[in-house]
Amino acid sequence: MSEINKTIQEKVQAWLQDASIDEETKQELRSLDKNPAELEDRFYKELEFGTGGLRGVIGAGSNRINKYTVGKATQGFAQYIWDAHRKSGAGDQPSVVIAHDSRHFSPEFALEAALVLAGNGIAAKLFPSLRPTPQLSFAVRSLKATGGIVITASHNPPEYNGYKVYNAAGGQLVPHEAEEVISRIKEVSSFAEVKRLTREEAEKQGLLVWLGDAEDEAFVNTVAATSVNPQLLAGGAAKDVVIVYTPLHGTGNLPVRRVLDKLGFTQVHIVKEQEQPDAEFSTVKSPNPEEREAFTLAIELGQKVGADLLIGTDPDADRMGAVVKDSQGEYQVLTGNQSGSILVHYLLSQMKESGKLPANGAVVKTIVTSEFGAVIARHYGVEVFNTLTGFKYIGEMMNKFDASGNHTFLFGYEESYGYLAGNYARDKDAIVASTLIAEAAAYYKTQGKTLFDVLEDLYQQYGYYREALVSRTLKGKDGVAKIHSLMEDWRNAAPSEVAGLKVKEVEDYSQGLYGFPKENVLKFILEDGSWFCLRPSGTEPKIKVYFAVCGTSNEDALGTLGRLQDEVMGRVDA
Repeated sequence: MSEINKTIQEKVQAWLQDASIDEETKQELRSLDKNPAELEDRFYKELEFGTGGLRGVIGAGSNRINKYTVGKATQGFAQYIWDAHRKSGAGDQPSVVIAHDSRHFSPEFALEAALVLAGNGIAAKLFPSLRPTPQLSFAVRSLKATGGIVITASHNPPEYNGYKVYNAAGGQLVPHEAEEVISRIKEVSSFAEVKRLTREEAEKQGLLVWLGDAEDEAFVNTVAATSVNPQLLAGGAAKDVVIVYTPLHGTGNLPVRRVLDKLGFTQVHIVKEQEQPDAEFSTVKSPNPEEREAFTLAIELGQKVGADLLIGTDPDADRMGAVVKDSQGEYQVLTGNQSGSILVHYLLSQMKESGKLPANGAVVKTIVTSEFGAVIARHYGVEVFNTLTGFKYIGEMMNKFDASGNHTFLFGYEESYGYLAGNYARDKDAIVASTLIAEAAAYYKTQGKTLFDVLEDLYQQYGYYREALVSRTLKGKDGVAKIHSLMEDWRNAAPSEVAGLKVKEVEDYSQGLYGFPKENVLKFILEDGSWFCLRPSGTEPKIKVYFAVCGTSNEDALGTLGRLQDEVMGRVDA
C-alpha cells in the first residue's frame, strides 16, 4: 500500500482492523491493494448524508454504500427519532416504516436498517419485498409512524444504491431536519457503537413487524380514489384506451396494474422483457423514463398493438414518463413539463366542470419547472407556489397548507417526471401519475383527440413553451472541484447578455431567496421571460443546466431555445 496517500492508508487499515467489520468486506479491500486510485476514491471522504439521505456506489469503504454505512446512518437516525420523541412528550413507542426497490443489496440494506432500529428500541415495520417509494410515504402517514426509510437509488445506474429518510408527515427530510440527523450520525464514532439486534431477537421482542396485503390494498384503493372522472371510466371510456406499460424492472409493476384494473382499463399490455425485477436493468442503458431509449421495447410493442399511450415508471416508481402519438402517428416521449401541464389542465378543467374546483386551490411546482403549467393553473383561478428543486419541498408546502387551512393542495410536480395529486402522500408518485395520464387519454379519446392534440391546443392558447435540460457528469474528487469552480465562475462573472437577450435578473439561491433554504443554484432570467438555471445535482456527480423559453410558434420557441443552449453550454464546456 506504499503508493497510497498516508491518510487513505490509515483509513483502510482502520477498516481492516475493525472487529465489527466482516471478513468478506475486508477481503474486498485487500483485493484492491494494487489499485490506489480506487482505494482513494473509496476512502477520501465519508459518504455524505444529504437532505435526501445517502446515495452512492455499492462497495466496501467510507465513500461507498454498504451495510456499515447504512448501519451508521440508521444509528444516527434512531438517536434523532428518540430525541424528537422525548421532546414531543409522546407516550407511545416510536416506529419507522421501511421499504426497498429491486436494486442489488436493497433487501439486505432494508433489513440491516430495521435491525439497527430494533437495537435502539424502535419498532421497524418492514415490507417483505419490493414496494414503490410513494407507498412508503403513504404508509408512514396511514400507520402514523414516526418516520420512514426507503432503500433506492431511483434511476441511477445499477452499481448505485441509496438510503432515503422520511419524517412523520411522510416527506423526505428538509434541510433543518437533515442537519439534525447528520449531527447525530457524526456522533457515531465507530461501527462498534451501532446497536443491532438479530432478526430472531427483533421479531421475538415485537420490534420487527412485517407489512403486507392490507397495506398494499389500502394504497391501491387510495390512489384509485384520486380519479376525477370515475363515471366516465365506469361508462366504458377506460376500455377503449390501449395502453402499453413498462415498469423498467422496478417496483411499479403490480401497483400500476392494480390501479388501472380497478378503474376499468382492460387493454393494458406489459412489456414482458421489462416486467420482472432485475437489479442489472439489463434491457436498458439507464432505467430512466426521461430518456427515449428506455422506451425502445415499449414503442415496439405499442406499434404492434396500436397503443394510444405508453407509460414507463422508474425503478422505485416515483417518476412517470409518457409517450403519445403525434400528428404523423409517430410516438413522441413527452417531457416532464409537457406531461405536467397536460395533467394540470385535465385535473383543473374536470374539477371546474363538475363544480369541485375549490376557491383556494393550489398547484405547487419547483423553480426549474416550466411556467407552462403555472399559466394554465392561473387561467382556472388556482394559485401557483414555487419551491426549490426536490419533492421534499413540495411535501413541506403541503404540510403548511394543512396547518393553515388557507389553501387546498390539488397538484404538485417537477420537470424531472415527478407528480402528485391528492393528499395521501408527501412524495412524487408514478402510480397516481400513470393513472391520471391514462384517465386523461381516455377522456380526450371520447372527444376524438390524442394527448398530443391536447398539447398542441394548449400551446396555441397559452404560447409555445419549450424547455431543455443538459447534464454534465463529472465524477470523483476532481469532478466535485470542477462543479464548484463552474458555479463560482457564473456567480462572479454573470453575463449581461445571452443569445442576444439582455439578462434582466440573476437569482442566486445560495443567498436564501424568498425565504427558501440556501441552495447552490443560479437562475438567469432574460428580458423576454426566457430563463436558464445552473444547479449541481444533489444525488449524482452532475451539474444540470435547465433552459426554458416561450415563443409565438413552435419554430420560434425552438430557435430561441437552440441559440440559448449553444451559448450557455459553450461557456460551461470551455
